[in-house]
Amino acid sequence: MLFNSFSFLIFFPIVVFIYLIIPKKVRYLWLLIASYYFYMCWNPRYVILLLLSTLITYISGLLLEKANHSQKDHVTSVKKLIVAFCFITNIGILTFFKYFNFLLENVNDLLHHFHLSVISNPFSIILPVGISFYTFQALSYIMDVYRGKNNAEKNPFKYALYVSFFPQLIAGPIERSGTIISQINETATKKLWNYERITGGFVLMLWGYFQKMVIADRVGILVDTVFDNYYMYGTIPLLVGAVGFAIQLYCDFASYSAIAIGAAKVMGFTLMENFDTPYFATSIQDFWRRWHISLSTWFRDYLYFPLGGSRCSKLKKYRNLMITFIVSGLWHGANWTYLVWGALHGLYQIVGGKLRPTKTKMNEIFHTKTESFSYRLGQILVTFALVDFAWIFFRSKSITDACRYIYRIFTRFDLWTLFDKSMYSLGLDWMEYNILLGSMVILLLVSLVRYLLKQPIDVFLSGQCLWFRWAVIFGLLLGIIIFGVYGIDVNSIKFLYFQF
Repeated sequence: MLFNSFSFLIFFPIVVFIYLIIPKKVRYLWLLIASYYFYMCWNPRYVILLLLSTLITYISGLLLEKANHSQKDHVTSVKKLIVAFCFITNIGILTFFKYFNFLLENVNDLLHHFHLSVISNPFSIILPVGISFYTFQALSYIMDVYRGKNNAEKNPFKYALYVSFFPQLIAGPIERSGTIISQINETATKKLWNYERITGGFVLMLWGYFQKMVIADRVGILVDTVFDNYYMYGTIPLLVGAVGFAIQLYCDFASYSAIAIGAAKVMGFTLMENFDTPYFATSIQDFWRRWHISLSTWFRDYLYFPLGGSRCSKLKKYRNLMITFIVSGLWHGANWTYLVWGALHGLYQIVGGKLRPTKTKMNEIFHTKTESFSYRLGQILVTFALVDFAWIFFRSKSITDACRYIYRIFTRFDLWTLFDKSMYSLGLDWMEYNILLGSMVILLLVSLVRYLLKQPIDVFLSGQCLWFRWAVIFGLLLGIIIFGVYGIDVNSIKFLYFQF
């Protein structure tokens, strides 16, 4: 079930209404039923994988809890075996469904190169929606119990709800057990009706729908046109396509997070922020503190730090960075382009770290005003250019396509396309461009509020006059209804991160 589908607009109010009126002690059971129904609307068969991951990590958590209180000498080895089994089974399932076809394809390419018989694929594998997200969420629970950070959850239904909570089941945010399970336990005592909280949740959902249906889906038409036919275009359309994809990906994924956070907030749950104005970042390191925060902190806490983090020699630190970002790239998909994208971000961090002393020294020599607006603007523009360069690999179908795309940017100069109306042949006409530009002005204003005042849109509006608050709410609603991009059966385009 898609957030931007007519079925969800029926499903969510029903879930919330029943959730508010049923006895408090069984609220979590109702949410569990709703979450599994939500997931099964996509493909009922694949709910078995969700159940299997939940069962394995639940039992493993109980065994780890028992081992944590044991005084036996071999307890550490037992705990490591439990964690190893849990990771191998869960990552094994994820690898099979997400990477089997990719691995077989590359093996066959290698066999073909040596004129050997290729291996036929005996399986017809469809990537289960959300498997990357709920697998990582379940594994974070195991690591936290292993480290003694949290106690194991004894109630299997509450734990199952933690893994499958429908607002963030498909595409995050990837939550930590200590945060969500404690909130699940509070449903039996928490007062759910709160006007400010419920209104704030709906505001976040509306803002998410606006980002998705008015901005992301509209600019996505332009992006698809350019990337699918890059060999027909020169510098300006290709640059517009690359910048357009940066906007599309951000609005698409940030919109899902906003809807998820808002939906959870309506029901009294607080999910972590997943985006913090990432394109205002002043360095690549700063970008990763602002982009897909739940995933970047997951890799930091459960991969980068266990590898040694930065508390080691410089060479090992650089190794740890590259491993973390390459794995992050592969997490996004079974394609070499994602690996290159991850490697580029690892390389950015290494080069940035190496150049930092030189940059500091140059700033001292030239008395650069590093706190000035112009200096920070320059940092933001350079960071965005580096990020957007890497996005070209992320979006392209192959490394070859990405390299050719970049080559044409630097060799097919066509400044005249800015003046001969040929830009209107990229999938959007004059009116659609104006709608897109107007909606991006709104996006910029909301982003500036977040960046300067450190307030998401719901918090900002809660501090404003009633007339202003409701004017914004109705404005967003009308914008979605009038300018939203709709597809067949009143369903918009799927969220991009569903493929990951």
